Amino acid sequence: MYFPTPTRRTQIQAFLELTGYYAYYVKNLSLIAAPLTHVLKGKVKKERVNWTQEDQEFTELKNRSTETPVLYAPDYKREFVIQTDASDLGIGNVLSQRDDKNEEHPVLYLSKIFTDAERKSGTTEKECAAIIYAIKKLKYYLDGQHFTIETDHNPLVWLNSNVGTNQRLVRWSLALQPFQYKVVHKAEKKTFKC
Repeated sequence: MYFPTPTRRTQIQAFLELTGYYAYYVKNLSLIAAPLTHVLKGKVKKERVNWTQEDQEFTELKNRSTETPVLYAPDYKREFVIQTDASDLGIGNVLSQRDDKNEEHPVLYLSKIFTDAERKSGTTEKECAAIIYAIKKLKYYLDGQHFTIETDHNPLVWLNSNVGTNQRLVRWSLALQPFQYKVVHKAEKKTFKC
C-alpha cells in the first residue's frame, strides 16, 4: 500500500479511516493504531505532526494492512472459540475454530482501545469488557451456537454462573444469558498455525 507518511492530522485521520476497513483482518489493529489516534485528540486538525513513536506505529500499521491474511471462512457446523485479552491500552479478540486435526484457525480479529474512563477500571472489569465487546460484535456468528470463551484471567470462569459482588460484572453476566457458552482459563498465549 502506498501511503506517504502523514504530516498533518487530517492525513492521519484519512490513513486511519483507510486501515479501519481492514479491522477484521489485522490482529490488534486498534491497539497498534492507538498512538496515531492519540495524536488526533488535539483541537487544531491542520497542525503539523512531529513524529516520534507514531512513525514506527504508522509503518507497522501500513505493513500489517498489506499482509495477506490467513483467515478461515466460518463453518457453522463447528464450535467457535473466542480468545479475549485486555491490557491497560485496550482489548484484543480472536474468533477461531478448530479443524479436523484439532488445530485452531482464526476467522476474524477484533480490537478496541479503551476510553479514558475505561482505563480506570480494574483488571477483572477490563477482561470482562473484552468478552462483552467480542460477543456484542460477533452475535450474528454466535446466536444459536455453542461456543467457548478462552481468557487468561482466571476470575472470569464464574461468568456464566452469575456469582459475584461487582454489580457491573453481574449485569454483564446477565446480558450473556441468551448465549450458550463456557468460559475456560488459558494461561498461555495462543499462536495460530497457518
